[in-house]
Order: sequence, then structure tokens, then C-alpha cells
Amino acid sequence: MNSDASFRGDNPAVISISSHVVRGTVGNRAAAFALEVLGYPVWSVPTVTLPWHPGHGPGRRIVPPAEDFATMMDELAASPWLHEVGAVMTGYFGAPDQIAPTVRLIEAVREKNPMALILCDPATADAGRLYQPRETLEAIRDQLLPISSLATPNRFELEFLSGLELADNAELVEAASALGPQIVVVTSAFPMLRGGTGNLLVGDRETILAEHRMIENAPKGVGDLTSAVLLARLLGGASMEKALQSTTATVFELLARTAKRGADELTLETDIDSLKHPMAMVQMRRLAKVGV
Repeated sequence: MNSDASFRGDNPAVISISSHVVRGTVGNRAAAFALEVLGYPVWSVPTVTLPWHPGHGPGRRIVPPAEDFATMMDELAASPWLHEVGAVMTGYFGAPDQIAPTVRLIEAVREKNPMALILCDPATADAGRLYQPRETLEAIRDQLLPISSLATPNRFELEFLSGLELADNAELVEAASALGPQIVVVTSAFPMLRGGTGNLLVGDRETILAEHRMIENAPKGVGDLTSAVLLARLLGGASMEKALQSTTATVFELLARTAKRGADELTLETDIDSLKHPMAMVQMRRLAKVGV
């Protein structure tokens, strides 16, 4: 795969493996909604069930027993409908022992559809804090990233995965290039615009920074939304550069609208037009070449 490639499918299904919250728009509540609005059926696999995002306060975590989770994933891998699947997206895991069964399911999808896209969002850290067990981080690094087409870490996750302190975008590029997937989109990259933030695409031949204004006190779920919209754009045939621009515009527009309402969760259901046809302006910059 290269950064100029386009991926096309006839509305393939997406297996989305992540958390489920009862109230809110994070994990699969954000990812599955966005994918379905954009025309892609979703096989939604809950890794943990929560009453709300932990950032809102403590709540009961319901993690499926390891044997039950593994059995379900193996049943999905053997299902007669697996040929419908064109992509797999992974996000927050409830336990490190969920990763090996996920890898088996991905391998089964790839056997049916060698061109299936595998997107790994290593949802393990934010703002310099690791909020998942290190065992989970290491399993994602060692088992999941090597078989992924794309990864969407934030810059703090990239630091934990690489074991390095990353001080600027040049260092983000170097760490992302060694991560495993051919395409890495680093969210919350270092901005060039004052008061901004951005998504940094690190491809096999180029790096592109898509920037927008920082939204203060943004609600959670931005990583889940970014991954889902990026995947939908690629499945719809967009180039990597266009997918990056459109995804960044969509997320910025949704964040701005949510902040204007004073909501504590992304208001995706109110802003479907922003998912489908974002109008926000995004600053695109080609930073450097990677490779030859």
C-alpha cells in the first residue's frame, strides 16, 4: 500500500472492536454511528461496557470473560457472512487477553478478502498518561500493529509505543515510520499554526500535516471519530491526502458545533451533515519526504 492508493468497495461491512458506553459518544457509540451514517454496515464488537466515559466519573466496568470473548471472535471468524467484511477497526480493549482473538479474526478476514483494510487505533494513553495496562500496550505493539494497514495513535500513544520522548513533528515522523503500518496518522501532532492542532499523515513517500484551530475542553471520542471517518473516506475511494483533509475538517466542524452548544459529549446525531459534507477549512502542509 502507498499513500497515493485509493481503496474502493461496494459498501463493505466494517468490524469495529471497541468499548461501548450507555450514555455518550465514545468508542463504538461514535465509530459505529459515523460509519453507518456514511453508508457502511458495522459489526460492532464490545470489548467492555461502561455506563459513561470514565472522564465523567467512576462507573461499573463489565468486561466479557476471556473465554466467552475468544469464542465469540472465533465464531465471527467462521461465520458464513465474513466475505461481506472489507475492513476491521480496533480501538479500546477491555483486557489484554482480547488482542490474540482479535488477531485471529483479522487473519480470517484477510483470508477471505486480502485487500481488507485493518485500522488500529491504539487507545491506551492521552496527555502523557497511560490509562491502559502496559501489558495491553505491548500486545497492541507486538501483535496488532504489525498486521495493520493503518494506525491512528495520538502523539502520547506514539511516545509510549516507541519508548521515546517526541519533541517535534520530525521526531513524530521518525517514530511513526518505525511503528509497523505503512500509513500512520498521528493525531494531536505539533501545530505550525498558533493556537492550532493537527493530524500528521506519515506515508511511505511523504508526510502531510492537516491543521485546524484548537477547541478547548473538547469532549471525548475524537480519536474514535477520526478513525471511523478516515476509514470510511478510504473505503469510499478517496486518496490518503483527500481522506486526511476531509476527516480533519469533519472532526473540527463537529467539535466546534459541540462546543458551541456547551455539550459534554459529541453531538453527532445533530450534525449528520458535518459527517457527510464538512465545510470547515483545513490548512494542509507537505512537510517532508519519507523514503524514496
